[in-house]
Amino acid sequence: MLQTLWTDFLTLVFPESCMACGEPLGKQEHLVCLSCQLAMPQTQFHLQPNENPLAKRFWGKVPLQHAFAYYRFSKHSRIQRLLHQLKYRNQPEIGELLGFWYGQQLARDGFAGQFDMIVPVPLHPAKQRKRGYNQADYIAQGMSRGLNVPALPTALTRLVNTQTQTRKHRFERYENVKGVFATHNANLLRGQRILIVDDVITTGSTLETCAALVLDCGCQSVSVASLATG
Repeated sequence: MLQTLWTDFLTLVFPESCMACGEPLGKQEHLVCLSCQLAMPQTQFHLQPNENPLAKRFWGKVPLQHAFAYYRFSKHSRIQRLLHQLKYRNQPEIGELLGFWYGQQLARDGFAGQFDMIVPVPLHPAKQRKRGYNQADYIAQGMSRGLNVPALPTALTRLVNTQTQTRKHRFERYENVKGVFATHNANLLRGQRILIVDDVITTGSTLETCAALVLDCGCQSVSVASLATG
């Protein structure tokens, strides 16, 4: 009881702020306030997992089972602020929380039991050492809990420390990731239904490359998901 009172006192004096809007969090809120949670625009792409605008970006490039993203990305939005803090402000728990929410939503809407393994897009070891973590690993951990599916962060490795994709056009992005990835243990992927996850999908070049590599390992099917897409 004393511990609870002390925690309540600290929260009153030094309230935690919402990572999306900066307003103080309520007692039962964690990282993101309920107002922001309700306001961030969801894509609902998983309700049309094969024919939504994101899935169409991969048509004719790589045969995906499903392709979906949780939120719609726009500049100066709540989701952009969250993703910026996730990647650059040492807040990996944001990825785990949003991944958990998304995993729960997918499970509620019929995707429970449709995947055997969740594989995060890897960072190059040098970049991961500098950042301290791979944000996709935390997203995968959250989705793993929400979907009750194991995550395998070591399934893929990044061989080349590529330049940032942010300001590149589609062809430049594709050229930037050719030959970048490799499988760590192809036998673990063979015959499995794989869900590859990342933080943001723009042109889809990175996930296209990863998906093709996983398919070459003989997996049963491959799907892709992200927290956001433009």
